[in-house]
Amino acid sequence: MRRHITPVRLAAAGLVLIALLVGIALLAPSDSYLFLPNRAKAVAPRLTIEGVKRAARDEGEIFFVDVLVRRATIFERLFPGFYNGASLVSEDAINPTGLSDTARRRSSLREMDRSQEIAAAVAMREAGYDVDANPAGALVEAVLPGAPAAKALQPSDVIVQANGRRVRTPGDLRRALESVEPGDEVTIAYNRGDDRRSARLDTVASRQDPEQAAIGVFVSQEADIELPLNVKIDTKGIGGPSAGLPFALEILEKLGRDVDKGLDVAATGEIELDGTVAPVGGLKQKTIGAKEAGVDVFLVPAGDNAAEARRHADGMRIIPVRNFQQALRSLATAAN
Repeated sequence: MRRHITPVRLAAAGLVLIALLVGIALLAPSDSYLFLPNRAKAVAPRLTIEGVKRAARDEGEIFFVDVLVRRATIFERLFPGFYNGASLVSEDAINPTGLSDTARRRSSLREMDRSQEIAAAVAMREAGYDVDANPAGALVEAVLPGAPAAKALQPSDVIVQANGRRVRTPGDLRRALESVEPGDEVTIAYNRGDDRRSARLDTVASRQDPEQAAIGVFVSQEADIELPLNVKIDTKGIGGPSAGLPFALEILEKLGRDVDKGLDVAATGEIELDGTVAPVGGLKQKTIGAKEAGVDVFLVPAGDNAAEARRHADGMRIIPVRNFQQALRSLATAAN
């Protein structure tokens, strides 16, 4: 017996199909990422310094900000404005071709660990402690599969020479490659544990600047650091180097310096061994996160980061800084 397709059955089938498509759109991942604001968090409850009790302090607090990053669903890819403060970011921008989410996450966590150590060195030096901290090369955080570097390098290697020039910092590596044309060969020396090794690698055009030669690695600062006090910061799996500035501020506060001057201070910025505050990403979301925490001021790296923060500050005071010492001076006058 043949069943007739009635309008009711046709409508029901259509609703089922629509529900199925909506379900897929809501749950299935897309090829893009979503940046979302996350409320700023106080550093103090997460930080301990061996043998140092938290000194009596005023009502002020130091906050760090991070960005929630996850793959966008198909629905979110189509409607990124559904969440307040969200930004849709292409996979190429956040995750270079060939680098898995797991590898990216692992690299980000290593960057956070290194950021904590450098922040402690900078803060303790400012507090008058004898800190032995010397830049020792460009630490390989990740190697892009298929890139020239993949023939020789692996994460945790330390590049100490490139194109005949000594490499003590990531900046030294970039400058060493500036005189190399994409496609040319370059000789590098690197440490793997206690072994010194060398390799001749082809170069490719940088993804950020096609005229710049690259070998396909992500690097951070390697340093020989000996701290006089043991510092522990519980970041609960948050990665990246952008909390270096607030960590250094809170460590100095914990060591007895009145850093915040009674203000609630949010801060972001990668901190280098000489105290330089380097730019970071996600300023739109970080500014919103600082605003949600109700802070008085938000310290950010000077330049493009500060300009982006001001666009989303909605009346919150933005203080651009280029180094740790300037951050301290700015806070000393901010409460006046």
